[in-house]
Amino acid sequence: MSQILFRNASIVDCTAREPREGHVLVENGTIVATDAAFDQKAGQVIDLRGATLMPGLIDCHVHVVASTMDLTANAQLPDALAMARSLPIMKGMLARGFTTVRDVGGATRGLAEGIEEGHIVGPRLIVCGKALSRTGGHADNRIRYDTYDAKRWARNFGALGRVADGVDEVRVAVRETMREGAQFIKIMANGGVSSPTDPIAAQGYSVAEIETAVQEARDNGTYVAAHLYMPDAIERAVRAGVYSLEHCNNIDAPTAALAASRGAIAVPTLVTYEALASDGHRYGLPPVSIAKVADVRIRGMESLAIMQEAGLTMAFGTDLLGAAHPRQNEEFAIRARVLPAFDIVASATTIAAKLIGMEGKLGIVQPGAAADLIVVDGNPLAHADILGNARNIKIVMKGGIIYRNDLLLH
Repeated sequence: MSQILFRNASIVDCTAREPREGHVLVENGTIVATDAAFDQKAGQVIDLRGATLMPGLIDCHVHVVASTMDLTANAQLPDALAMARSLPIMKGMLARGFTTVRDVGGATRGLAEGIEEGHIVGPRLIVCGKALSRTGGHADNRIRYDTYDAKRWARNFGALGRVADGVDEVRVAVRETMREGAQFIKIMANGGVSSPTDPIAAQGYSVAEIETAVQEARDNGTYVAAHLYMPDAIERAVRAGVYSLEHCNNIDAPTAALAASRGAIAVPTLVTYEALASDGHRYGLPPVSIAKVADVRIRGMESLAIMQEAGLTMAFGTDLLGAAHPRQNEEFAIRARVLPAFDIVASATTIAAKLIGMEGKLGIVQPGAAADLIVVDGNPLAHADILGNARNIKIVMKGGIIYRNDLLLH
């Protein structure tokens, strides 16, 4: 039996507004007690001396196969190279305290199983396979004058999406994606920054196409996530039954209120626009994409306040690409400019766990939950921006296994 006892922990999770003191016992990858006897004998004892013990972080919007900001080039990589490049990306996420991530375009179920079986060091991986896009949409990365078949590289490991046009193609694409092991479905319902030919405001799919994707996902016991920016596209998606609203930078108050009333969850991803604006030109983002960054970056901070005021639930996401992946924790500091600390921490723990269907198993420090835990200097419920610097994270545990322990360095 594998046992680890965390003594003298200041326990933080969003089941309570304040930290609580306790001794947390982990056995065989599961939390079995948060009030273990102080003299509990365990295989390993770690005295936290009042440091914060909290759930492992959950990032609900990543692309672990995106090793470059040029997604056209990424899709054309040989599978072996694209796979090799994804390994340090995932290892880095885990080291930064993200014990679970939801990949919203690119990663396969096989990659997730490679992590589960212990062949790959990385976070738990929730996957949707390839995101679905119309011709000329956000996952159609052909430059304007290329006329090759849009499906040419869709099966490549480095491709983030595939093209499906019309109700019939969307239905087949969802069914194929589910058969291949997707845990939810992602559609591109607005234009985007990293795609070359679609304006930000372009509608990605018709109402009938979105409703088809939603129906097929529900028939398989899951939901649709949609890439969205503009109020009209968000409204269309929400009314068609989309559950997870990605980005939402240009949302307005009435649309946010509608989304809240329908029980949707938004996943803002503000740090990616900071990264694209500051470093995109250096790290391969095409000029046509750089020109579109400003369209969504300026409104991003305002969108947080709009969604908060409307009562729209927000999960944590980052959407970083290429060399920007190490900026993942900065999303906490950005949100801390606008949102209360408790809500920010909840977005990356309890709310995120609900979105990925792991409520009660992840995102909490409670008996019976998975032993995905991090140790942090300071109290994130008071200052969420503590999590904005990965150096403040001292221990990372996933499934009862410690992958990082900086406390031993002192």
